[in-house]
Amino acid sequence: MSDAGLENVEIWSGKGPGDENFPVGSRLIAAKFRDPIHRYYMFARNADDIADSATLSPRDKLVRLDIMEDVLLGRRQTGSPSALALRESLARTGVTPKHATDLLVAFRQDAVKSRYATIDELYSYCYYSAVPVGRYVLDLHGERHVCYSPSDALCTSLQLLNHMQDCVKDLAELDRCYLPQSLLDHFGATVEDLRRPAETPAMRRVFVTLLDRIDRMNHAASELPEIVRNGRLRIETGIIHGLSQRLARRLVHNDPIARRVKLSKGDAVIAILKSLYYLI
Repeated sequence: MSDAGLENVEIWSGKGPGDENFPVGSRLIAAKFRDPIHRYYMFARNADDIADSATLSPRDKLVRLDIMEDVLLGRRQTGSPSALALRESLARTGVTPKHATDLLVAFRQDAVKSRYATIDELYSYCYYSAVPVGRYVLDLHGERHVCYSPSDALCTSLQLLNHMQDCVKDLAELDRCYLPQSLLDHFGATVEDLRRPAETPAMRRVFVTLLDRIDRMNHAASELPEIVRNGRLRIETGIIHGLSQRLARRLVHNDPIARRVKLSKGDAVIAILKSLYYLI
């Protein structure tokens, strides 16, 4: 596919903020920040949909993602409405485009890479696919960079949890598996075990090992709502942290191969109630 004459490279999957495990620019966030967050989200959503397309070739995906970056950085004016909308927002807010271009690094990787050899490889992916989201929101609110470390831990935790939730779907629809091969080998599991009707004992040990790491990340993230200065963002991060903990707990007790493990309305209520602590 040539990029010449492409008016819109985006292919929206139909997913929106309501499909995420965490609130995206909810009413808890001050009104002046909601539109910038929604623009950032739609840029990320459209880029992710390109990378996850089951019909586009890897080369076509890379061409489209490059066009999104060109529009975002002002190298071209057409081709990606969401990138143009985000570019206008970044110009108004003064937030660096790095938090958006970093996302594209991960989505380009998704376009051409379907397996991960080690946990460090997976962490590297998360550094580009998840970490920029938290840093963008923090910078938008004018928060201190001391918030980056616990935010990085929380965002990485959420990304790993999502990989576990979608492990069956990712393999079936995209032939993609984020579970590190070294971890599978260590416990005697295989990627093909994800095609079984239920988890094997070996695969359960893989999940438990990842969940142990996620618990440590959630512990490291626990200080985030305590050090964020913006009161509304403090509550929002408290809720997201609570949801991360709730989802991890569900994955401890449920088999993500037998069925997709999801948060319930009750989980959301508990996370909201617990976050009220940060009003103090």
